[in-house]
Amino acid sequence: MYLKSLTLKGFKSFAQPTTLKLEPGICAVVGPNGSGKSNVVDALAWVMGEHSAKTLRGGKMEDVIFAGAGERKALGRAEVTLTIDNSDGQLPIEYSEVSVTRRMFRDGASEYEINGTKSRLMDIQELLSDTGIGREMHVIVGQGRLAQILESRPEERRAFIEEAAGVLKHRRRKEKAQRKLVNMQANLDRLHDLTDELHKQLGPLARQAEAAKKASTVQATIRTARVQLAAHQVTQLSASLEDTTQRAQQLNEQLEELQQTVEVHSEELAITEEELRTALEEAESAKNLWYRLSAVSEKNAATVRIAADRAESTADAVWTGPDPDEILARAEAAELEQQALDEAVEMAQESLESIRESVLEAEDAAREAEREHLAQARAIADRREGVVRLLAQHEAATARVDNARTQLERAAESVEHFKEMLDSMDDERAQARDAVEEASGDFSGLEEDTARAEREAAGAEERSEALRAQQLQLEKDIAHGQATLAAWRERLRPSDGAAVAVEAAEKAGVSARSIADAVAAQSGWGAALASALGAASDAGVIAPLEDSIVTTLEDANAGRAVLMEPRADKNTWRLDLTPAAGQWLLDLIDCPEELQHALTSVLVDVVAVESGDEARRVVEQDSRLRAVTRTGTLYGSGWVAAGTGGASNAVEIAENIAQLEAEVERTRYTLDDLQGQLRGALDAANDLRTTAASARAKVQEQRAARVAVEQHYAAVEKQYTAAESQWQRAAQQRDAAEQALNAAEEELAELNDRVSRVEDDDHPEVASTAERDAAAQALTQVRSMETEARLALRTAEERAEATRGRADALRRQARHEQQSREQFERSQQRKAAVRVMAQAVHTQARRVEQRIAAALLNAEAQRSTTEQTLKQWQAALAQQKDKLSALQAQLGRVNNAAHEAELARTQAQVKLEQALNHAMEQLAMNAEQLLSEQLPDDFDATETRAELKKAEKSLNSLGKVNPLALEEYKALEERFTFLSQQLDDVEQARKDLQDVIQDVDDTILHLFTDAWKDVEAEFPRVFQTLFPGGQGRLVLTEPDDMLTTGIEVEARPPGKKVKRLSLLSGGEKSLTALAMLVAIFRARPSPFYVMDEVEAALDDVNLRRLIALFEELRKDSQLIVITHQKPTMDVANVLYGVTMRGDGVTRVISQRMSRSNT
Repeated sequence: MYLKSLTLKGFKSFAQPTTLKLEPGICAVVGPNGSGKSNVVDALAWVMGEHSAKTLRGGKMEDVIFAGAGERKALGRAEVTLTIDNSDGQLPIEYSEVSVTRRMFRDGASEYEINGTKSRLMDIQELLSDTGIGREMHVIVGQGRLAQILESRPEERRAFIEEAAGVLKHRRRKEKAQRKLVNMQANLDRLHDLTDELHKQLGPLARQAEAAKKASTVQATIRTARVQLAAHQVTQLSASLEDTTQRAQQLNEQLEELQQTVEVHSEELAITEEELRTALEEAESAKNLWYRLSAVSEKNAATVRIAADRAESTADAVWTGPDPDEILARAEAAELEQQALDEAVEMAQESLESIRESVLEAEDAAREAEREHLAQARAIADRREGVVRLLAQHEAATARVDNARTQLERAAESVEHFKEMLDSMDDERAQARDAVEEASGDFSGLEEDTARAEREAAGAEERSEALRAQQLQLEKDIAHGQATLAAWRERLRPSDGAAVAVEAAEKAGVSARSIADAVAAQSGWGAALASALGAASDAGVIAPLEDSIVTTLEDANAGRAVLMEPRADKNTWRLDLTPAAGQWLLDLIDCPEELQHALTSVLVDVVAVESGDEARRVVEQDSRLRAVTRTGTLYGSGWVAAGTGGASNAVEIAENIAQLEAEVERTRYTLDDLQGQLRGALDAANDLRTTAASARAKVQEQRAARVAVEQHYAAVEKQYTAAESQWQRAAQQRDAAEQALNAAEEELAELNDRVSRVEDDDHPEVASTAERDAAAQALTQVRSMETEARLALRTAEERAEATRGRADALRRQARHEQQSREQFERSQQRKAAVRVMAQAVHTQARRVEQRIAAALLNAEAQRSTTEQTLKQWQAALAQQKDKLSALQAQLGRVNNAAHEAELARTQAQVKLEQALNHAMEQLAMNAEQLLSEQLPDDFDATETRAELKKAEKSLNSLGKVNPLALEEYKALEERFTFLSQQLDDVEQARKDLQDVIQDVDDTILHLFTDAWKDVEAEFPRVFQTLFPGGQGRLVLTEPDDMLTTGIEVEARPPGKKVKRLSLLSGGEKSLTALAMLVAIFRARPSPFYVMDEVEAALDDVNLRRLIALFEELRKDSQLIVITHQKPTMDVANVLYGVTMRGDGVTRVISQRMSRSNT
């Protein structure tokens, strides 16, 4: 095997494609200095896998590409092809000729080819490794390489023998196995952690699975009992409904017969009543006159009483509150005490700051001493290990400093942004605070007027109660119902936001209406629906999602509205699970089809339950769910929305209005039979009620205004607090970034110092610790002083904090008391004015009372006359009425009986429906299924209820039950078994890798030992050839450890007794290094060797000796020699002349030599 040709394209100075046809034997490359001879050697090393730019005499790998010269432009790639004659089959490849190509581009990309097929660098290295060519490239001896061999460490000299012995591929195999072993250990640790964690989980999960199994059995017993009880109840209620329906039908038939008889007698009575009506009108006219005068009299009497009460209630009063001046004096004293304590805190802080400065100085000194000590130690280590790694750390530290500086700039920009936001919000806070103070006006006068008006109205109503009797009670019920209905209807009006949305929809030409008008819940679930809908229950609007509507809402500033788009498609989607209790709220709602899609999106996760316990079970089952009770209490994962206070949203209000309207209508029917006349006191009471209502409205209006501004201030304050929190977080991030920057800069400064120390050789071999210990002792002393100062500062701060704010609190109390006193004085002034007016009204009302009394006497006489006439007609009518009354009484009794029968039938039907609904909700069974349920012959409802209660108690005693525990336990057990098997497989694989490493170590040991013995034997002979009469040998540094031992060279030229190789001359060093290399060449021959001016430092005698070795090596190997020596040229088989013209491009001329030429 030998090198057949070398083709260079764009490699260094070979800008033009150049091919060197190589021959067996000695190939000499000659030419002037700088013509590119060594570039031929670099090309050989590069194409065989050299990846060190320094070895190739460059700064970076891209330097191998022709960079341009003169008018010739730089090339974009470099390519070298080495053709090897493999006719002897020494290379492990089935080709008699092997071409190895390496190609590099300007962007750093590289390509490798073997016989034109793309391959990897590793493929080329493994192909050549069997020939003794490896990473050390010992077959290529370049300029300066001889000195490096002698100056290298013993372990580095070992690499030359390993490479020649073909150990490289085995070491690469061992390193690959060791990397796999390290990665496998991480997987093994992870598997151990997983199996340990699963083993811990299996025990508790097994207990949960057992509990779930028991719970399943008990739940089956509970369901059976509930089904039997429900079937028994439905059977009884069905029989009861049939009985009541039959009785109601019989009574209705009897009622129709009596109604026909009553109608006949009523016609006869109508004739007599017509005669009576004329007399009644006259009597009624006289009575009305008397009523009107009585009303005026009653109203005037009420005015007299009210005037007297007001005069009495506005008597002068005396202020009894604390003195504001005294409170201000106490505030001044508290402020003086606070100032003294603050001064003590400042003194303690100053003392602490002084000590902190000492601590900082001591810490700086300690850090400097520690840094100096570490710097010395690192400098020593760095000089031992080299500066390459240190420079890499320096570059990384520089990058971290740049990154930390960038992070600090971003954090500082965030702090400035939030600071500007806080500054802009200060004015809004001040305006909101001023509005709160303005709205907090004096309510005492309005509240007193309201209270007085309400007392007067109450008195008038009490005086009228004697006149009302049953009729008045009914009227009060109707009035109360109407007032309540009016209030509910008032509250049912759409919110401002909803009203704006409806108006905007109408302008857009689309229809819109309130959600409360379209949605209704089943009986008793209105509060639950309202709570689940939230804001949509009050401000919800069914309207298309038009951009114009949304824009109008945003611009109107009239509150929020929730738009729900009507859609034709139904959203029947439900969560894929069964709630632990209750039923889906969507199943209890009636709404138009067009609204089903939107409501499903809002309420799909809400479960309707009967109690809080059921709600908690539902939420615990799945944190995505919400649960709501009949009362409207809403439960979620980690929160509960509860509370009462009447209906507060449109859905509940609409339900209440419907119920109240029905109740008022029933009261009206009863009131039709109880017509009466009531004047006088009622007019006065109505007037007073109007006054009281007006006063209440004013108070409510004032209070509502104050609540609105207080809510606005709270919202502004909340926004300010949120912005302040963001500013604080940004400041913390900025501080952290600043700390990171300081740390990175300190690290960079330290690395700069380390680099400078490595470059400076004047340092001791052992770092001193005296200065560091002294600095540490001084730091301990000042830190003790700092601790004592911190304790003193903390004590002073706690005392100051205990009294902080006391003076401000006392001043606020003084202002409050001063305002109260001013309010009291204004109240007294108002009372004085009211008292004067009341006295004047009382005097005038007394005069009017006398005149009204005279008019009442005349009206009473006229009333008596008309009533006598009326009684005569009434006596005639009484006989007919008695007969009709008897019939009507009988009709009433039958009617009541029919009504009661109908009511009983309705109640039976309602109970049956409730029982069926309950069965459907709880058991998912309809009436047909329940009635077909076969009860045991010995069924006992009481005993079954007891068994049900016992089973429910047993289920509750099990506590929380995980229904998925059985499946989870099985899955977890399977995973544990699988991971245990995987763990065994990984353990076996690790053992196999360890065996592989041991086998490789044995192979390396065998190859190296054999090669070492041969080289050790050859070196003295070669040394004797180069140094006749001298002595030389190779020695192992650690003979007991052949895997890691290094190699020392001992050389004594004739006539010298030197012990250190550094004392040899330049020529002696070159010959000694050549002796070692030739010994390796002889022990483990390589197909070729490359020598780059290795004989430059030799005289003629030593040159002849070296040429003799070349001729000896030529017998078995090919030699490529770069030389300037004529004797070397004389023994060459082929000469290659290398020249370079002014264009900077290398050219080659070859000449085959013969014996005649030499």
